[in-house]
Amino acid sequence: MTASAAPIPQPWLVVVNLPVPAQDFSAPHGWVGEVPTGCRVLIPWRGELVVGLVVGETEARGAYRLREAVHVLDAPACPWVSPETVAGVCAWAQDARIPAGLIWGDLLGVGWTADYIHTVRAVEGADLSAFARKAPTTLWTDAGAFHPALLDAVREQGLLEERVDLRPRTKTVIRARRLIDVPAAARAVTALHAVIPAPAPLTPRQTHAHAWLSDYGPHDTLSGWAKAAGVSGSVVNGVLNAGGAHYVAEVAPPPPAWKWLDEAGPQDTLSGWASGASADGVPLSPTAAGTLLARGWADTVQVLAPPPMLPEAVTLEVNDDSPDRLPEAPLWRLHGGRAASRFRTLAPRVLRLLGQGRSVLVLAPDHATLRRAWEGLSGLAAHAGTRAVQLSGQLNEIQRAHTWELVRKGAARLVIGSAHALAAPLEDLALIVVLEEGSDAHKLLSGSRAFVPDIAARVAAAHDIPLAALGATPAAESVPWPGAVLPPPRARVHIVDYATPPEQPTLGPLSGAHLGMGDMGYPISHDLARLLRQGQERGRQAVLLAPRRGYSALLRCPNCEHTPQCRNCDMPLRFHQATRQMTCHQCGYHESMPDRCDNCGEQMWKARGPGTEWIAQEVGKLLPGMPVYRMDKDRQDPLAPLYDGEPGVIVGTQLLLSHDAPPNLALVAITLADTWLNVSDFRASERYHRLLRQLAEWHPARAPLLVVQTFQADHPALKVLAEGRDTLAYPAAEERARKELGYPPHARLAQVEITAREARRAQTAATELAEALYAAGATTHEVLGPAPSPVARLRGVYPYHLFLRARNDARLSELLKVLDSKTWKARVRVDVNPRGGM
Repeated sequence: MTASAAPIPQPWLVVVNLPVPAQDFSAPHGWVGEVPTGCRVLIPWRGELVVGLVVGETEARGAYRLREAVHVLDAPACPWVSPETVAGVCAWAQDARIPAGLIWGDLLGVGWTADYIHTVRAVEGADLSAFARKAPTTLWTDAGAFHPALLDAVREQGLLEERVDLRPRTKTVIRARRLIDVPAAARAVTALHAVIPAPAPLTPRQTHAHAWLSDYGPHDTLSGWAKAAGVSGSVVNGVLNAGGAHYVAEVAPPPPAWKWLDEAGPQDTLSGWASGASADGVPLSPTAAGTLLARGWADTVQVLAPPPMLPEAVTLEVNDDSPDRLPEAPLWRLHGGRAASRFRTLAPRVLRLLGQGRSVLVLAPDHATLRRAWEGLSGLAAHAGTRAVQLSGQLNEIQRAHTWELVRKGAARLVIGSAHALAAPLEDLALIVVLEEGSDAHKLLSGSRAFVPDIAARVAAAHDIPLAALGATPAAESVPWPGAVLPPPRARVHIVDYATPPEQPTLGPLSGAHLGMGDMGYPISHDLARLLRQGQERGRQAVLLAPRRGYSALLRCPNCEHTPQCRNCDMPLRFHQATRQMTCHQCGYHESMPDRCDNCGEQMWKARGPGTEWIAQEVGKLLPGMPVYRMDKDRQDPLAPLYDGEPGVIVGTQLLLSHDAPPNLALVAITLADTWLNVSDFRASERYHRLLRQLAEWHPARAPLLVVQTFQADHPALKVLAEGRDTLAYPAAEERARKELGYPPHARLAQVEITAREARRAQTAATELAEALYAAGATTHEVLGPAPSPVARLRGVYPYHLFLRARNDARLSELLKVLDSKTWKARVRVDVNPRGGM
């Protein structure tokens, strides 16, 4: 009776940092144990070794032999990413039809490279000389001695043994050698000694020189002896030649610089050694320090590098008696108030979970929100006996790697960060908090185009923990969740209604949009001009939020209405006065401002659509002597004088909100609010309302007057703020409207973008894709389009859009599977939960 064959281990699914699906690999030779989900592995990839992440196992397919993973870099008991997080992210990627490597490349900001010692040898009895003249032998040899392609060829034949050891992070320092290890040549010196008795005959001067050396010697050099004895060089040479002096080899005392280094300890650089010794009274130049190093008084050695500096937690006073009034539910929300009051309300929940030895993850959409969350929450960790860390692109690679290790080892259980923090391997994760869950900044604009709150929801479900939303105002998607709404901060709102100008503009409250710049009607209304003058008289500060950067949205010929266009996009070029350049804000194409109209030859140009440059120029004319600052992508003036309390006006885009509000801020104005509404996006009004709420709470303590210049003064998103209603009022109404229209949160959306260099080709592919969806059972309610993009040509290609609207993620995934049914004659990209335009 024959013994049953050993079970064949299942192949591993491994993702690499490339836009490709997970790949199948066999376990490393001799591997025993479970699939190390969440661990990093070294795998052969295109002739070299790369780092991959194990995301699960799969069924063996056919009889072909899979490549083997070379080495598992992480202990399965302490994976690089927790298996639950791996499951949640991969489930989202599968439903969204996104290559797993694409989403993991976006989320995992650390670990794709590894520093390791790699040695190889031929398996016992193998002769590898047929592969190359210089090939591995049966002795362990550094893999760097062989070409990667050679090693991969031998590896593929199963004739290579490999050993991998992670190399700790080290640094080079200069350390004093022990005296017994200093080379004898470095310590040996020769000195001139007098010979007793003196030889005869010597001249009187030679006799004097000999007597000086006998009494005060020995001396290092002839010239020094001669100078000290007050004689010429020929005299001491005569004494030496007559046998009255001779050279004697001696052991020199250690130089003072060596003594300082021995006592002070290793130094990072020669300059550091020189400056430190000189500061302690031991004169030393970097050149002299280098000489001592070269002579063997010191060594350069590798030592373990100290941990990098990380952001320090902000000390907080905590009231242990504060009750936790937040809901106990899988999904809950907290909105309203100011940022500080929201964090105070959240603190008891975070403290309780940290006190139980569990972990909390807080996700911020941008650096400004992350900074405020750090100030409001990081100090809670110390009260629970743990540590808070940041994880975002603001940290360098070494800081991120060290932070990741702190989290893996359980030394830090409160993580506050960006999308990179979502994959952090927190021990016993208890809660994920998404800040400003409706913010478009959560959208990854390239790569996977993922919306981070969507993935956070999948990860929370995989961990079986709650997901919380916290912000100034709830997104319509989170309105149905149970939650708490804090009283809104006091808002003083003044609306300038351009649609209904008064009969006497000079008496206000506003001026007509048809009035020219000389009438001060637009972009600075009479009301805003009066308030700005008052602010200047009282030495206050003001902020003007402009709809765009640059000088103007376009230049138009007054004679034939021609507008210069981008060569790559069907978009007008934006005029930048400072550089006299016409620039496309989509693709970056730019050209000099033409002297004449290309169409009719007219020399005059009419600017339309004021940007930050134009508005800042007008403020300077209106307020002579008042400092005017700009804050946009093109120019970011230093704001230190404002933060010191000096008066001034800032003109900028929404980039302003990434900075703290100036301390004496008295006025905030939106020069044309309709810019945020005139967008082909069903979320435009919600985005507008969120902006208004953020401006109302921007200053942490005061309520500056908010002036809104608009043609839609009766818009509900503005009225609820002006009427002092709570932050749930408008999102709740928006959620009810979307329910009737079948939009999120009552449906799931995906935008399918079909692009080609020829418009007809893109249109044909889009039509074929729509027909394939209908053939697969899609309904007219589920497929919207196809239609050309609002911008017909963008970056040299013609985009067509299809929108898929499904009742849930499962149905949306079924519809997206149609995209894989054939090869389309155009580029097809999927954007699940699109943001920012239809």
